[in-house]
Amino acid sequence: MTTNTQKSRFKAGSALNGTDHPPRAISGLKVLNSLAWENLKRRYPEIRPELLPRPKYRERTANQLTQSVIAFIKLTGGQAERISVSGRTIDHRQTFTDVLGHQRSIGTLQWIPGTMTRGSADVSLIVQGRSLKIEIKIGRDRQSEHQKKYQAEVEKAGGIYLIVKDFQGFYDWYNDYFKHKSGPEQDYTSQNYGEHFPDKSSLT
Repeated sequence: MTTNTQKSRFKAGSALNGTDHPPRAISGLKVLNSLAWENLKRRYPEIRPELLPRPKYRERTANQLTQSVIAFIKLTGGQAERISVSGRTIDHRQTFTDVLGHQRSIGTLQWIPGTMTRGSADVSLIVQGRSLKIEIKIGRDRQSEHQKKYQAEVEKAGGIYLIVKDFQGFYDWYNDYFKHKSGPEQDYTSQNYGEHFPDKSSLT
């Protein structure tokens, strides 16, 4: 991603896929699961670590990938929320039993259209004061014309718009753009991660 003030080795607006770029030493999902594990132990210090469930973030489906991206941003100090533009259904039906003992339903289902802009991205983020919009695309899924229009509006306003196809691509972009440090004693960029985890081979 590029802006007028900061350059990155990733092309603006392009789909982020880990297989499209040179491999890095650290697996993004393993970093995420390690972050989630450390956070879980901090939240429940009264429980022995071996009794806590190990986090298992994945990316096999669009929903899993979305959850992984949101979790990573929150665990590294950013703000993230999922955006829904599909609307919702209100159930006005009522079920009752008639005199013959049969169950009957009366009423209807009401569809309430979503109020979000058509083509809105799947995830909205704020990281280090920067506004980011992320569209999750798995497999052969492609942007609609409304999504392309939304991307153009975001970028025209100075925001960052990403098309994320796998977690590794997103993780590499994140480290490349922000050179992010998660705390005073932990640097989760791929260059320095192994300094805090001596057994680096177990994380690759």
